[in-house]
Amino acid sequence: MLSRKGIIPEEYVLTRLAEDVPDHARYRARERRARFVGKNGACNVAHKNIREQGRFLQDVFTTLVDLKWPHTLLIFTMSFLCSWLLFGMVWWLIAFAHGDLDHSTRLQRDPGEAAAGAPAGFVPCVTSIHSFTSAFLFSIEVQVTIGFGGRMVTEECPAAILVLIVQNIVGLVINAIMLGCIFMKTSQAHRRAETLIFSKHAVIALREGKLCFMLRVGDLRKSMIISATIRMQVVKKTASLEGEVVPLNQIDIQMENPVGGNSIFLVSPLIIYHVIDKNSPLYDISPLNLHHHEDLEIIVILEGVVETTGITTQARTSYLADEILWGQRFVPIVAEEDGRYSVDYSKFGNTVKVPTPSCTARQLEEDKSIMDTMPLSPKGTIRKRSVKLKPRFTISDEPS
Repeated sequence: MLSRKGIIPEEYVLTRLAEDVPDHARYRARERRARFVGKNGACNVAHKNIREQGRFLQDVFTTLVDLKWPHTLLIFTMSFLCSWLLFGMVWWLIAFAHGDLDHSTRLQRDPGEAAAGAPAGFVPCVTSIHSFTSAFLFSIEVQVTIGFGGRMVTEECPAAILVLIVQNIVGLVINAIMLGCIFMKTSQAHRRAETLIFSKHAVIALREGKLCFMLRVGDLRKSMIISATIRMQVVKKTASLEGEVVPLNQIDIQMENPVGGNSIFLVSPLIIYHVIDKNSPLYDISPLNLHHHEDLEIIVILEGVVETTGITTQARTSYLADEILWGQRFVPIVAEEDGRYSVDYSKFGNTVKVPTPSCTARQLEEDKSIMDTMPLSPKGTIRKRSVKLKPRFTISDEPS
């Protein structure tokens, strides 16, 4: 597998790749607000003092899928070994009860008696069972349907026929459960989210004369995410009028995108933005609030159906207050070249400073004169066209 650091620029992060913290920010990171959702999408929540542990056993399949790979492989191996040993013991008990293990009763008729037409001798329940080892080998042959031909069940013992039927059914159930668990673990939806990316920083700048919170999202694969939707939440500590303190109050905020609504057509990277108006929880946010002590976290959730597998996947990330850049916007990365659109992912997270008032959206709405003092924003190049002209004819000197 290729190294992620070799193919992915540092300007943006994968949804499942932890953010590299620079050396100068290690001490500052200790003081910042604890994340509710990590940059890689993992939820930073520890569940403690769960008294009803038996609830996990009521959904055994989901519990097995959620286990780590070493534990899953251990259970996979032990389930087969235990079933083989258990039925090996049952076959040994059947042979012992019927007398198959007694060497004197296992002797076949004398060759001279067979030539004289004497009646047949002792018939065992299972042929060629001499010890527990041979019973264990016969158990494996029955459950995995190997059938070497040296051992087989006879019609002498109805109990042996019943055990044969039960072991086959048990073996099929174990195969279905364990193989289904392995399949689900290898095709989990979060694997697809590895190639759904978000910009490392979010920005706040003017768009159409209004302050907007913006971020960039993209998909590295050519296979699409069908019915992709994106939503955002603000997580912060709040207190009600009655004095009730909610440590993690989740507030939905309205999203805007180029397509309209919450659905997006994620063929190329998109800039998703939220207009900060009077209904926005960011209405009173100013550049002075964007520091690591501020109790503010914005969670972004991208969800859709994987085109190739039909499984619903979800990618998550979050932005703390000091990861929101005021007065900047993302640089264009989509260009038209040779009759097709190309995306330069090396500039995925690059931003450029633009004139933006250093006030809250409330102050900007109450005092319209602030916009009159703002200089015009430089226009960026949205698309570049590279045209290669090929001559249709050549001019040469005529021979005299």
